[in-house]
Amino acid sequence: MDAVSMIAGALFGLILGGGGLFLGLRRNLRRKSEKLLKKAATEAEVLKERKILQAKEKFLQLKEEHEKSINQRNQKVSQAEQRVKHKETKLNQKLQEVNKAEKNYSSLKDQLDNQLDIQQSKKAEVEKRITELTQKLEDVSGYSAEQARNELLALLKEETRSKSAHMAQHIIEEAKINANKEAQKIVVQTIQRVATEQAIENSVSVFNIESDDIKGRIIGREGRNIRALESATGVEIVVDDTPEAIILSCFDPVRREVARLSLHQLVTDGRIHPARIEEVVDKTTKNIDHEIIEVGKRTAIDLGIHNLHPELIRMIGRMKYRSSYGQNLLQHSREVANLCAVMASELGLNAKQAKRAGLLHDIGKVPEDEPEVPHAILGMKLAEKFGEHPDVINAIGAHHDEIEMNSLISPIVQVCDAISGARPGARREVVESYIQRLKDLEELAMNHDGVSKAYAIQAGRELRVMVESDKVDDHMASQISMDISTKIEKEMTYPGQVRVTVIRETRSVSVAK
Repeated sequence: MDAVSMIAGALFGLILGGGGLFLGLRRNLRRKSEKLLKKAATEAEVLKERKILQAKEKFLQLKEEHEKSINQRNQKVSQAEQRVKHKETKLNQKLQEVNKAEKNYSSLKDQLDNQLDIQQSKKAEVEKRITELTQKLEDVSGYSAEQARNELLALLKEETRSKSAHMAQHIIEEAKINANKEAQKIVVQTIQRVATEQAIENSVSVFNIESDDIKGRIIGREGRNIRALESATGVEIVVDDTPEAIILSCFDPVRREVARLSLHQLVTDGRIHPARIEEVVDKTTKNIDHEIIEVGKRTAIDLGIHNLHPELIRMIGRMKYRSSYGQNLLQHSREVANLCAVMASELGLNAKQAKRAGLLHDIGKVPEDEPEVPHAILGMKLAEKFGEHPDVINAIGAHHDEIEMNSLISPIVQVCDAISGARPGARREVVESYIQRLKDLEELAMNHDGVSKAYAIQAGRELRVMVESDKVDDHMASQISMDISTKIEKEMTYPGQVRVTVIRETRSVSVAK
């Protein structure tokens, strides 16, 4: 700025001097002088602005060079730090060498001390320089080192939280997949480890005889013997043309067994008359009652179940002469008990308690009174009456969902009961009622709007429903599945469970010509 002012002043002086000279010489040139003065002033102003711009450019150039020098110095500082670290590493190596070389210890120590002093001085300079640069960065950015550190930590914390939430969701989904696989594995292993023969009960028994001559003695004069035997046992005795066989027909297996044993004893003894028949039937009935208790005790011992109430033991023995959908009740209960024990042990639960609940889960089918009460509720009341554990009581009452499940043993008993009952060949039904049940299932599904086809498969344990895609969307398909399952529960009677699958399929067909 001083140089520009001096130049402008000099020019101005020259112009004034020239102007005075011209005034002195010629007054006629005054106007021209004024014009020249104005022109000179204008040029001086332009020159001044140009110099100012040049000065600004020079300032920016100097500033850029200064920043570049600062960056170079920063690089040099970084390189100096690396050299310091490198030299410190060499220093440690040299110190080790000094310890090994005792003869040159003094001279090497002096050298190392000198180098150490130099390095420390350089390190101090570097630290000082780093402090200065840090202070400059704080001044430029407007953030202190602590504020920048806190902001960086906040950003890292938010990013970590987002990633951890995503990872947690992934872990949960993977755990669900693994849980389903493990559950399937446990069920399959349980079924494989328990292989119980299925005993299909009939409503008739066949009593074999050596010759048809004995049939006349059993019938007696005018049929009095057979009438006395039917009256004493409550069993229908069919004596027909079947060779060497007599049919005993009754829905109660206990009565049928009493009649069979009594008939066997009468035929063996040879004395067949009404008084003898009544005596033998009474004796056989007592023997059957004794055998029922023995069967109950032997079953409890075989399964390792102790401290059962005597009345419960008696009911377990009576299971031998009861059936459910043609499946022997005692065999079914033993199988369920073993299944429950295996599955509970696989899940780390109380296997003995699960086995106890499995054996007693159908105890409500044994008593002949209170026919209107569901057998699960009746069995629960009996177990509670005879002092069973609350978990066992809940498992008995909840194995058909009559009450809410409150323990982990309850779903195990329910699953194992379904496994035992659903096994092919375990249970049977009358063919007509079976076919009618399947037809009712399909008709029930066809009554819903939008249903095009319905098929009952897997012996009526699954109902597949095809719906029209243009009339039923995905939400309606789910609702139809729920409605059909609810109707089946309310309107139909069936063993086990019925799975309802609604299929909605969209097809697009084009023809290329």
